[in-house]
Formats: sequence, structure tokens, C-alpha cells
Amino acid sequence: MSIEIQTGRTGKPAKSEIPEPTEIPKIKKIVVVGMGYVGIPVAALFAKKGFDVVGLDVNPGKIESLNNGMYPIHGDEPGMAGLVAETVHGGKFSASPDFSHCRDANAILVAVETPFDTEKMEPDYSSLKSALSDIARNLSKGALVVIESTIAPTTMDLVVRPILEKISGMKAGADFLLGNCPERVMPGKLIHNLTKLDRVVGGIDDKTRERMIGLYSSVVEGRLHKTDMITAEIVKTAENAYRDVEIAFANELGIICEKLGANAFEVRELVNRSPYRNVHVPGAGVGGHCIPKDTLLLAYGTKGSYRPLTMLTARAANDSMPLHVAELALDAMKNANVREPAQEDAKVKSPVQNTDDKKTKVAILGLAYIPNSDDARNSPTETLYFELQKNGYDVTVHDPFVTEPHVGKLGPVPYTKDLEKALSGADCAVLMTAHDEYKKLTPANLKTTMRKPAMVDGRNFFDKAGFEKAGFVFRGVGK
Repeated sequence: MSIEIQTGRTGKPAKSEIPEPTEIPKIKKIVVVGMGYVGIPVAALFAKKGFDVVGLDVNPGKIESLNNGMYPIHGDEPGMAGLVAETVHGGKFSASPDFSHCRDANAILVAVETPFDTEKMEPDYSSLKSALSDIARNLSKGALVVIESTIAPTTMDLVVRPILEKISGMKAGADFLLGNCPERVMPGKLIHNLTKLDRVVGGIDDKTRERMIGLYSSVVEGRLHKTDMITAEIVKTAENAYRDVEIAFANELGIICEKLGANAFEVRELVNRSPYRNVHVPGAGVGGHCIPKDTLLLAYGTKGSYRPLTMLTARAANDSMPLHVAELALDAMKNANVREPAQEDAKVKSPVQNTDDKKTKVAILGLAYIPNSDDARNSPTETLYFELQKNGYDVTVHDPFVTEPHVGKLGPVPYTKDLEKALSGADCAVLMTAHDEYKKLTPANLKTTMRKPAMVDGRNFFDKAGFEKAGFVFRGVGK
């Protein structure tokens, strides 16, 4: 592990009442608040290094699973099950709902969800504020508090610090240390990303940054870049906003290629042969807890002083992709001679009514936003599901990994884990998530299961030529 020092705006630190670094007690106990995709691996990795770690959460099921040495999140997550079992059974990692564990903690790391309310166009910090209030009531002098959750720029100064100071009666930088070390995780690569990637270490002052470096260097093999808190906040939201813009370009290029009869994936390959070009692949939409919200968090941080044009336009373009997939599905069914829903079943008028006894059925393959994971947060499938339902179609969603009831911004999305049931009698299948389980689907076995041969591929997953040779009407994003 190497350390790269970067200077930034630090302001004048308050007069320190904390002992000098040589006198600060060695970090022995760490509390991690929020046992989710970030909090659990963070807690387990520190426990693996010998720290006594307590993970706090309000979910009794998660607490019970963790204390039994079981990783409570489903999906293909290399190393996590073994790491949790090892650290729990080794007595270094436990879970609890009790914030009194913060009283003797040397470091408190916060990894709670911070969703963005797209109706109010502001972040929902209810979980963050609740956690901060409970931490403040149990905060000890000299403790280090680090926010790993992704937050809008200025949140550390305008939300986090005031709550901690008001309730605890102490001052950040004088009585306790405060910093921001944004996570860079992705389901399927949790341990790898937390240990191998560089991290930005934003502290309220130099003393805090040194303390954070000392802590995180025990688990991070990448570089630790020291800076101030506002820079750390901007870095995290900016890197995902940048990716959002890149994906939007690829998606729009994909649609252009569809309209002109070209293959976007061939176009991409040839463009990328030019030096310094890195066009992304087009797809059915962007999901997850980070990219869909981080562009909005970055824009929100300006407090109305500036409205970014490119970033917000890109965000809208990516949000529209599931609607484009719905258009592809309607076109595929039309060309496969699938009758449209009866007018009484649809909220929009249909030129051709379905007089069959059964409603026209669409099978959506994949609810999770990322392959081989159970993470369905902000899934593009949700938008597609409600768009097809609005048009009167009988929609069945399948996912082999998702286990919890899914309630998104538009409402609940029912799903089945029975793939044959989802495809049986379907007039169209739409691939939204590239789960490995779907590799076994072939034109031959689908023809015996589905009612009509219509396939839409939102992830460049299937062989278009093979499906068309078998008599399928095939539509794909970018093809």
C-alpha cells in the first residue's frame, strides 16, 4: 500500500483538545453503522485484520444471520461468505442494534443508504440523520467518525457536522475527528474494490487525515489520497456522474445504429481502435444505488447556483432506455403477429385487439440491475414492467437471485424464481439482466415453451443470427 498526499482547503482547525497523535489510543474497536452491501464487507475486512468490530443495523434478520456467521445477501459475491464466517466465529465481528457500542469505539464508520427522492429532487437523508443522532448520543472524546455513504457535496459541513456537534455537545476537530472516505464498491466485486482500489481520504484537518490513513492502510492496498471533505464529496459523485454521461453516449449511439441498420457493437469496436477512445456498450438502462443518484447528488450540491446541462441530460437519457426497450418489445411482437391487448385491458387505444382468451404475455428476464446479484435497487426492469402493464400486457418477471419483495419508486414488482413458469405461453421474452442462468436458453427450447417467437435482448447477451435462423423475431439494443 502506498500513500499519496494531496492538499486541499482545510480551513482553520479548531483549537485541539485531543491528545497529540502519539498519545491517541490505538484503534482497537470499530463500529460500522449499516449492514448492507458496503457495511458488511467493510466490517469483516477490518475484523480480519484483528480489530474488534461491531456492525449496527435495525434489521433483526440481518443481525441474526450475521451473528450465526452467515452472509445475509444473496448472489455471487466472491469471498464474502467465508470472510463473514471466519471473523464472526473467530470472535472479532458481531452485529447488534444497540448504539451504546459506540461509547467505547475508537472509530465509527457510517455506511447507510442515502437515496435520492426524484419527486422532491433532494436526497433522502432520513437514515443518515437517524444514525448520526444515535452516534452523537454515544460519542466519546477522541473518536473518529467517518462517513462512507455517498453524499451530496457540502453534506459533511451542512448536515453531518451540525448534527454530531449539537447532540454530543462536542466540536469536530477539537473533541472528535470527522472525515469522509467514500466507498467504491460494486456487487460481485465487493472485497476486490474495497481492498485493491485507491481511496479518497477527506478529513476535517491534518490530524484527522493522518488518523484515517492509519486506519484504512490496514485494509486498502491501493493508494490513499489525502484531501479535504468537500473535495472527497465531489470526487465520489463526479466519478459516477462521468460514467453516467459515458453510458448515455453509448445508449444514444446504440439507438442511432438501430435506426440506420448498423450494429452498435461493431461501431464501438472500430471507434475504440482509435487512440484515447473508450466508447461503452449500449444497454437497457442504468440501475443500482450509485450511478442513478450520484449525478443528481452532484447537481444538488450546487444549491441552485448552477444547473449542469450535460450531466442532467445524460441522466434523463439513461432513464429513458427501459421505455425504448418497451418499444422494441412492441415492435418484435407486431412482427411476430402477436395481437395487441384488448382495449379494455389497456390504458391506451390499440389498433388491433387481442381476442384470445389469454392476455398477451411478456416475460422479463432479470430484476437485479447487475448480473448474478440480488441487488435490484433502481432496476430498469421496474420501469419496463410498469410501461408494459400500462399498455395492457400480462407481465411476468423472473430473477434467480432476488429474494426480498421488491417495492420500487413506481410500486411493487412481483417476480417468480420459476423460469419455466415465466416463459410458458409468453408472446415475447425480454432479457434485462445478463444472469448466467439465462445462458441455457436456446431458440429451440424457447420455441417449445413460448407461444410466439419474439425476443428482445437488452444486454447483447444472445446470438441474434442464431435466433433469427430459428425463426424468431429478434430485437436488441444497438442492433
